[in-house]
Amino acid sequence: MLVLLPPSEGKAEGGQGRPLDLDSLSLPGLNPAREAVLDELVTLCRADEEKAREVLGLSQGLRGEVTKNAGLREAPTRPAGQIYTGVLYDALDLASLGPAARRRAARQLLVFSGLWGAVGIEDPIPSYRLSGGVKLPGAGPLGRYWRGPLESVLPEAAGDGLVLDLRSSAYAAMWKPKGPTARRTATVRVLQSKVVDGVEKRSVVSHFNKATKGRLLRALLESDAEPATPGELAATLRELGYVVEGDDADSAKGPTALDVVVTEL
Repeated sequence: MLVLLPPSEGKAEGGQGRPLDLDSLSLPGLNPAREAVLDELVTLCRADEEKAREVLGLSQGLRGEVTKNAGLREAPTRPAGQIYTGVLYDALDLASLGPAARRRAARQLLVFSGLWGAVGIEDPIPSYRLSGGVKLPGAGPLGRYWRGPLESVLPEAAGDGLVLDLRSSAYAAMWKPKGPTARRTATVRVLQSKVVDGVEKRSVVSHFNKATKGRLLRALLESDAEPATPGELAATLRELGYVVEGDDADSAKGPTALDVVVTEL
């Protein structure tokens, strides 16, 4: 199974690892594209703070992020799983996983990124600020920039197993599974169910969505289950106690959309 995750907008600071070495990252076929984006971002942030802040969509209060980006090549690193923070990663709580679940996470999880394309959770990276929705003067819109490089490496990384796509829409645009890979892909939408005046109402709520995806993924990593298809994934999640709706029959055309219905966190 390969699990596709969004990054977090906020990221942990610090780190004690050696400065960035692109050759130490997963998916080495992305390194030429990574180097080009990294070079443009560092050059932009060193040359003109105000222009960089405008391009990156940062408020005055986040000016320090420009300085951080300017020093990316010299900055200390830490594993990507420690860099990304926020609701999904808090719920996933990688640090408290047992050894077996941690090994599965290192093997199965990929975090998408406007700067790196995608990285494994053990990949050593510095803290940075670059949303996937940014349009750099040279590279252009990053969502479009990464499509070619990711298409060249991810089908092989996915192999013939299940792809669980938990990305947000901005990062889902960077790579869309095709052909046989798409037919083995499952997407998950989290719906909050409330009863109002005796009538059930469902809605998509960001906090519920992120927290539930983090807990759901944690449960999968801690289980012994090895779902190989979207239908098997739906069955596994039900066994783990989740209310799952959607087409249990594996799609013959493209990704299978599953809804996970929750009432509370």
